[in-house]
Amino acid sequence: MADALRTLYAVLMAVSGVASVCGNLLLLLVLLLHKELRADTLGLTLSFSLSDLALGLSTMPFGAHNSLSRPAGYPSEGALCQGSGFFFLLLQTSSIHSLTWATVDKFTEICFALSYRSIWTARRSWAVLVLVWSFCLLNAVLPLLGFGSYAYSESRFLCCPSFTPDNRYFVVLWMLAGIVVPILTMCSLYGYIVYVARKQARRGTFMCNELHCFYVPANHYLRSSIIMVTTSVCLLVCWLPYISVCLYETFSGQQSPAVTAALSAWLVLSSAALNPWITCMMQT
Repeated sequence: MADALRTLYAVLMAVSGVASVCGNLLLLLVLLLHKELRADTLGLTLSFSLSDLALGLSTMPFGAHNSLSRPAGYPSEGALCQGSGFFFLLLQTSSIHSLTWATVDKFTEICFALSYRSIWTARRSWAVLVLVWSFCLLNAVLPLLGFGSYAYSESRFLCCPSFTPDNRYFVVLWMLAGIVVPILTMCSLYGYIVYVARKQARRGTFMCNELHCFYVPANHYLRSSIIMVTTSVCLLVCWLPYISVCLYETFSGQQSPAVTAALSAWLVLSSAALNPWITCMMQT
């Protein structure tokens, strides 16, 4: 890759890293200062926020540093590469799964408002969180145990899962269960929420709390629809190129163009900077 492109990649990674750290620290600060935002599912929000924060503090600076100082990378068998690959996969998977379950929580709150409190209890929320992290840890450990492998990618300047035909079973398992299913779930739930919002927007409605009922105008639901559609588009833009490139490399046995691989890696990591803003908009 040309020096100018490597420099551009480093700048993009650095900017995304700063945005991720600032956005997620701001989200954590808001949750700390405003007790009314702390629901029973607070653990899920903390889970993906801390995962994204860790990506912004580790993987993104690591990629920026490698593109400028060590484009040839590190030995794939070394402890540094194996460890960074492990944390990259763990944090990436935990972020997308925690965000998915936070979306399920929002869907339940909107579409099953009367029974929401009995469905999402604190105990069930923590049980989901334990299952999410157990699944993510299992996925990240498998390459260390021989099912799949971690290797340094000279086109991404990162240690990550090795996308080769020899590891196709692991790649397919991780892609389907770890990435594709959560993204499709979120987009489907967003789509249904938009459908419900459009129905409500035709007439507006009343919402009640412990003290009184108040009228919610139609433009509130229209604004929610715009947020949901924007979120779905952002998810697809960030993840589809990465999924396509990884599957292409895995099944063709050929390396994708360096610029394409680097761009897809940057896009998927930049989602860590978008997630806190998506969460804030979802609260409106």
